[in-house]
Amino acid sequence: MVKAVVVLSNSVGVSGTVNFVQEGEGPTTVTGTLAGLNPGLHGFHVHALGDTTNGCMSTGPHFNPAGKEHGAPEDANRHAGDLGNVTVGPDGTACFTIVDKQIPLTGPHSIIGRAVVVHADPDDLGKGGHELSKSTGNAGGRVACGKPYA
Repeated sequence: MVKAVVVLSNSVGVSGTVNFVQEGEGPTTVTGTLAGLNPGLHGFHVHALGDTTNGCMSTGPHFNPAGKEHGAPEDANRHAGDLGNVTVGPDGTACFTIVDKQIPLTGPHSIIGRAVVVHADPDDLGKGGHELSKSTGNAGGRVACGKPYA
């Protein structure tokens, strides 16, 4: 079993903790709690770089080792880092669990050391018809980020 944790933060009060667990070659289970967000859906992605020297802006694009288009977590054609949306309640908090096969914690496509980013807006899952739908899901600005450590 391999485990990793991310502490998400920003300068305007968004915070959270996200845990990753993978048993053997199985899928990775992601559990998290977030606070300080506007109610509603927020895009949630693994980005290619773990660089947070310029805040969340230096984390690069979505993690995409297979060179695919942006999509929903259940789509065959999606970035590995496309984890969909998290739902934030009226109190500004979210608790979530995601199980995903494309974000391993070991091997050449490990997400350890890459950034996890929460976006300001809903991810349209590549289906919104906006010019950014097939690259970012048109999920808006990056409101919090951090990188997973084992």
